[in-house]
Amino acid sequence: MSADLAASKKVNLERAANFMRQYRDPDSRELKKLSANQFMEVWSHYDKDGNGYIEGTELDGFLREFVSSANVTDISPEAVSDAMLAELKACFMEAYDDNQDGKIDIRELAQLLPMEENFLLLFRFDNPLESSVEFMKIWREYDTDGSGYIEADELKNFLRDLLKEAKKINDVSEDKLIEYTDTMLQVFDANKDGRLQLSEMAKLLPVKENFLCRQIFKEGMEGATKLTKEDIERVFSLYDRDNNGSIENEELRGFLKDLLELVKKDYDAQDLLDFEETILQGVDYNDDGKINRKELTMILLALAKHNQEDETNNV
Repeated sequence: MSADLAASKKVNLERAANFMRQYRDPDSRELKKLSANQFMEVWSHYDKDGNGYIEGTELDGFLREFVSSANVTDISPEAVSDAMLAELKACFMEAYDDNQDGKIDIRELAQLLPMEENFLLLFRFDNPLESSVEFMKIWREYDTDGSGYIEADELKNFLRDLLKEAKKINDVSEDKLIEYTDTMLQVFDANKDGRLQLSEMAKLLPVKENFLCRQIFKEGMEGATKLTKEDIERVFSLYDRDNNGSIENEELRGFLKDLLELVKKDYDAQDLLDFEETILQGVDYNDDGKINRKELTMILLALAKHNQEDETNNV
């Protein structure tokens, strides 16, 4: 048997074994509401490389199986032609790929699959956080022991409050809450140490946007000169939430978290502390542990210059 034929037989076998079909109601043939644990099973099955996204061939496999399992008549995944798959993918991504990155993250998958209502609420934030300043305030509130991590019991308190806010807590038993906590830990604890570090919690509790990712900091050759006084003022007011003329405490940590995210994907509270020390050593001339407009200007110009050099090196 040729290698090509063997490979195509293997692919057909894989396609024939439809993972999603086990979650289908045998009578109505519609997908049943998934429990928190079942949702985790689906996510782990399709995010084969464990990178936090269903993308590329993983996404193709998921779409073929999802369509053929959600179909009232039995069709096998291989019956979904390549042309049908391409069309389906385009419609699907338009509807569910909220951030338009061509991949499906866990939050987007949660909107698509039928799920227990209370568990689904943990993925559905009608009002995403305005900025990382709010994120850092929430972090401090729930990291009650100040360990620099959100441990299981702290995460449970956070999820309880989240559901309370959604006025659903009366429907959730303590056992369910433990199941939800366990599942959310499994989903977001990327390094599998049984607790959430800053970068992991940031995925669970998203901020509307990292303002420092905006185009004004990525303008290539003219980056530094294109940064206007208005841009700097806008950034300053975004982080100076109490309007007292300086960025300090949670405001400073929110700003530094956004800055750190540009250079590091995985980071914890210690990384943030080290980063704070480094940045303040470089710009905090009056040594007050805060950032004023002038000091912020220096950081933003350095950021624009750094991005400009990156662009030049990548050309």
